[in-house]
Amino acid sequence: MRKTRAKKKPLLPDPKFGDQMVTRFVNTLMESGKKTVAFKIFYDAIDKIADQTKEDGYETWKKALENVGPSVEVRSRRVGGATCQIPTEVRRTRRMYLAMTWLIRYAGDRSGKTMADKLAAETIAASKGEGAAYKKKEDTHKMAEANKAFAHYKA
Repeated sequence: MRKTRAKKKPLLPDPKFGDQMVTRFVNTLMESGKKTVAFKIFYDAIDKIADQTKEDGYETWKKALENVGPSVEVRSRRVGGATCQIPTEVRRTRRMYLAMTWLIRYAGDRSGKTMADKLAAETIAASKGEGAAYKKKEDTHKMAEANKAFAHYKA
């Protein structure tokens, strides 16, 4: 077990928007250490969002992340001999992490030619409150609502 808490390493802001969240998103998107490829995919997706919606692509992406991030989730906990799903509030960092991973995962599952096309489509859908990533958030909230009876077991 650790004696002290691990230090959070500071992230460099991305070159285009100067935002650390973009860097975190690109790091999540990245495969096999190919960061420049991940940046290209992200920036292409932002440009496609701007072309399709006639709005700022970056702002649409931020709105999509806010829409997809869950506020509550369920965590398993042993109580007596049974395992209960206990609803807990989600910290801001975990909310962003979940939103990013869901957006990327469900973008990859979409039909489209390139990952930039898929990511743009999923981001646009999420910003409107639609799409698979948004549905995942809704399902998570429903699960927490259904297990509200176990909320008093919080640790």
